[in-house]
Amino acid sequence: MQLIKFTHACVRLHDGDRTLLIDPGVWSEPEVFEGVTDVLITHEHHDHVDAERLAQQDVRVFAPELIAGELREKMGDAVTTVATGDTFTAAGFDVTVVGGEHAEIYEGLPGCANVGYLVGTSSGALYHPGDALFVPEAEVGVLLVPASAPWLKLREALDFVRAVAPKRAHPIHDRMFSEDIGFAGFDRWMEMKGQTAYSRIPIGSGAEL
Repeated sequence: MQLIKFTHACVRLHDGDRTLLIDPGVWSEPEVFEGVTDVLITHEHHDHVDAERLAQQDVRVFAPELIAGELREKMGDAVTTVATGDTFTAAGFDVTVVGGEHAEIYEGLPGCANVGYLVGTSSGALYHPGDALFVPEAEVGVLLVPASAPWLKLREALDFVRAVAPKRAHPIHDRMFSEDIGFAGFDRWMEMKGQTAYSRIPIGSGAEL
């Protein structure tokens, strides 16, 4: 089983003939949809979903209500609305929906839905939290930890990793960093204080799960 990292918050999970894509946003590479049958969307923001490009694909989509309604106008029955507590199968993977709200940036904004996904793998659950730091009750094997956002501090990311206590963690939501300075700074602190095995997956490369 392999996890492929793409730009920002987009990742693709491979296991044999099963291929699942999460959060293909406007910064994601064109090749993210190759071999994909099912797509999970955490919330409506453009850095997590490119609605126009997604509508051109022959895929099934699972998303929270607002963006699911928008996509359904373009894609019809290929779109399924999901909410916290739902369980379903996507691309042959067992998926559980957790969380529910986007992290606050300022004065209650953005105030929109955000769900996280726990995806069953042979290494334990893979957790993509979207734009939130919700700590699920389930045991997490691999955590995709947000690294840089208007709603996020480094201290909060470190506390999030410790609270989830995964077997290992990889950063996502990092397009706002400069690679030579921001990546190195975040990685150094996670390695020192994250209390888990941590490594960065280069864009377009994969990690075995």
